[in-house]
Amino acid sequence: MDNSNNPLHGIKLEQIIKELVEHYGWEELGKRVKINCFNNNPHIKASLKFLRNVDHEWARIKVEKLYIETFKK
Repeated sequence: MDNSNNPLHGIKLEQIIKELVEHYGWEELGKRVKINCFNNNPHIKASLKFLRNVDHEWARIKVEKLYIETFKK
């Protein structure tokens, strides 16, 4: 499978979260993607656990979309 057109190819979810937090901060990130792990006692480990859960794919899609919009223009 060719992933050369995928802007997230080779970028780990942890890196995505860290870069978004560095750019926006937890408070703003929580406003842009309304999930509890960004708004209530936020930290990387809890965010990764939540976003990796298949039942929360919708949230991961929002986070990845924000990352692309922020850094891949």
